[in-house]
Amino acid sequence: MKKYNFNAGPSILPREVIENTARQILDFNGSGLSLAEISHRAKDFQPVVDEAVALIKELLEVPEGYSVLFLGGGASLEFCMIPYNFLIKKAGYLNSGVWAKKAMKEAKLFGEVVEVASSADANYSFYPKDWTCPTDLDYLHITTNNTIYGTEIRKEPEVPVRLIGDMSSDIFSRPIDVAKYDCIYAGAQKNLAMAGVTLVIVKDDALGRAERQIPTMLDYRTHVEKGSMFNTPPVVPIYCALETLRWIKANGGVQEMDRRAIERARIVYDEIDRNKLFRGTVAEDSRSLMNICFVMNDEYKELEKPFFDFATSKGMVGIKGHRSVGGFRASTYNAQTIEGVEALVACMKEFEQQH
Repeated sequence: MKKYNFNAGPSILPREVIENTARQILDFNGSGLSLAEISHRAKDFQPVVDEAVALIKELLEVPEGYSVLFLGGGASLEFCMIPYNFLIKKAGYLNSGVWAKKAMKEAKLFGEVVEVASSADANYSFYPKDWTCPTDLDYLHITTNNTIYGTEIRKEPEVPVRLIGDMSSDIFSRPIDVAKYDCIYAGAQKNLAMAGVTLVIVKDDALGRAERQIPTMLDYRTHVEKGSMFNTPPVVPIYCALETLRWIKANGGVQEMDRRAIERARIVYDEIDRNKLFRGTVAEDSRSLMNICFVMNDEYKELEKPFFDFATSKGMVGIKGHRSVGGFRASTYNAQTIEGVEALVACMKEFEQQH
């Protein structure tokens, strides 16, 4: 039976990315050594980093004056690195979900933090809107896609201050106006690579403004100066990222990823809206194209576990909703196929017919 991977993260990767990475783990570039055992200083590995950086700049149209870094620690470490490096007097945060709230908590250790807007009172069922951004912020931090609640903002807000963006779960799924940001960061385990590396795109002249002393490893300047090679980087995940970037470019770039994301999401949301058993949990104008959240309608609540078991028996993997929300979540990242979402929809239709 074919499996369809809807996990929220670590999540689906293109099959050719997995196969190509696996081959290099067995024998990297015909060297007789595994990618997992070579030195990051090896002459064959630097071209991997160079090509990956070049592809990121090309695909996202990164302007001059920005550095691309591959770091460890996941997005959670960035929650503290951001204020360490950028918070001088006051920072603003949009509280759009669990991860935004965690980022805001870390920032409060470094200075004044303003919650510019929040949808917490509505259980994060919409992306915060109808808010005004203060003009005296060092930066406004946004989490562009919220994996747990299934909300997303798909264009940069027009604000009078610089942006910081956590794009862990929707980077490379749409075009981005990088020039509006001082920093963009993304844990790789959604649209970029296997877990273990974090992508950071940082504006060079925005660094060094905070007067505080910053520990060496937490100072972005350390990694800019050393080209992500200050300490041993996560070699295999970086190579996996390179293969994914090649795949994105070969498949039409972020513009095509955007088109596919819209098409995949439309297929699933149309079925959620049509099927009498289910309902969406997010306001329509905030619906994520990456994480589609839904529940059983109240009168069919007792069918939640039977549907999960039925879907699992049909090869649907990872559709259980986050424990804080319940219900179901179909993650439709770049590597998800039309075949996959159509299989899920067929499953929903068949279950409806049975009940």
